[in-house]
Amino acid sequence: MSSAKRISGCIPFTFILLGLLTGCAVGPAFKRPATPDTPTYTATPLPAQTSPVPTPLGEAQHFVAGGWVNPQWWQELGSAKLNALIDEALQASPTLAKSQAVLRQAQELYAAQAGSTLYPQVDATLGAQRQRTTPSSLGQVGDPREFSLYNAGVGARYTLDLAGATRRSLEALAANIDYQRYQLEGARLTLTGNIATATVTQARLAGQIQATEAILHSQEEQLGLTRERVRLGHAAPDDVLALQTLVEQTRAGIPLLRNQLQQNDHLLAVLAGREPGAGGLPCFSLQEFTLPADLPLTVPSELVRNRPDIQAAEALLHSANAEYGVAIAKLYPQLNLSATLGSQALTAGALFGSGSAVWSLVAQLTQPLFNPGLPAEKRAALAAFDAAAANYRNVVLEALRNVADVLRALDNDAQRLAALAAADAAAQESLASMQRQYSLGAAGYIQLLTAQQQAQQTRISLIEAQARRLADSVALYQAMGGGRTNDGEELVRK
Repeated sequence: MSSAKRISGCIPFTFILLGLLTGCAVGPAFKRPATPDTPTYTATPLPAQTSPVPTPLGEAQHFVAGGWVNPQWWQELGSAKLNALIDEALQASPTLAKSQAVLRQAQELYAAQAGSTLYPQVDATLGAQRQRTTPSSLGQVGDPREFSLYNAGVGARYTLDLAGATRRSLEALAANIDYQRYQLEGARLTLTGNIATATVTQARLAGQIQATEAILHSQEEQLGLTRERVRLGHAAPDDVLALQTLVEQTRAGIPLLRNQLQQNDHLLAVLAGREPGAGGLPCFSLQEFTLPADLPLTVPSELVRNRPDIQAAEALLHSANAEYGVAIAKLYPQLNLSATLGSQALTAGALFGSGSAVWSLVAQLTQPLFNPGLPAEKRAALAAFDAAAANYRNVVLEALRNVADVLRALDNDAQRLAALAAADAAAQESLASMQRQYSLGAAGYIQLLTAQQQAQQTRISLIEAQARRLADSVALYQAMGGGRTNDGEELVRK
């Protein structure tokens, strides 16, 4: 067997053997942060359920400790139109498309880095050159000579991961994939939550506009009657001015509500992936929503494993830890291996002859001796890890605060709805009494109009409180993480 064949047979085995001899990665191994040790979200205990109210969207809501969070939680609101709109948005939203593309980019960057560092790089070369040599330049005699030189070969190179720099770099890229996956989950949760909230807002504003228009109609009718009384001498002109001021104030509030409704519709269209001027959005009313009877409430230690923003912060912490390991590995020796096997000849026909083989095998060990930048880079990586740890802690605290705020809002808004429902019932009873008195001639028409206006004013506040109960439920599903997804692609039950 020729020496070239022996060398070519040894090269692959040499790389494999040296790869097996690679040491462990330097630097601290990543450890998941400890979960919060507090069992509750609020300083004082929460009631087991919210107060029931005898009015639409006033049902009691129970807090189910350790309850399962439905990944398609919006279906709990009972609106088929909302379900269809969210399904459309999940397919057409450019925000989700962007997050999915960034996730694919992170996955391909990992594949590219792994392919270029975990395995030897092998290249084939084929070249030809024309040369002229002059013997006198070497102190020899003779005429100049021109000749052609042809070469062909295969070269391999590999850097042994002695200190684990390659593995730590890939660990950081893998953590970035996790980060982008959780970013995608967070984008989906934000999108669905914003759509659900926007539909509830649309229903609230539509109801408030209708009630305000009824108040305006009643006030205009009362103003007309007062003008007639002034003409007959039964009222003072100042009464007309006072009522006219009230009418115009009520009239001015309607464009403001209508503007809010139109802006909300524009937002809803964009969230669904439509142009604001395309139209075709469904109209929602509070009557078509159902208040979820059971609300999931996971403990804080489980919350940190479910919320996408916390998981994303943990992935950033993992990446920073791996980058710190990379900075440490740069302080250790690096062993580079390279080998070539080929042939050289003066003619193309002789290029692959038996006597034209050439080969080389090179091993180079490099140890940094004086490089002040490497220790500084290590300290910078450690500072980045400390910043990532502080960011993780802040994200966890903000998540706990978010849940605490929502839980208090659920309880307080239920009590507020109870008071407004009682006020609405009293206003409706007063209106019914005034209608009976008017039919018997015991009350005037202006008194009846005033009772109608008071009832509508109370109804506007009641509509706002009913919508807030729905919005609070949406906020809790979001605060609980909205259910986990699988690889940022499919919604599954955990």
